Amino acid sequence: MDIVREYLPILIPIIILEVGLMIYSLRHVLKHDRYKFGSRTMWVLIVIFIQIIGPILYLTIGREDE
Repeated sequence: MDIVREYLPILIPIIILEVGLMIYSLRHVLKHDRYKFGSRTMWVLIVIFIQIIGPILYLTIGREDE
């Protein structure tokens, strides 16, 4: 239990960043119909299941320029 308390100040910002990126990316995926690569279903699954890397992938290579 002491290990968790020791790493908690590091884990909380990472978790907040992860959840924020996921929410922003999912809102963007569901709001728009066009993507550079893939389909809506593919991007939703990537954003949800590939934790921090999934939303970053979508925001950098997946979303279509507006």
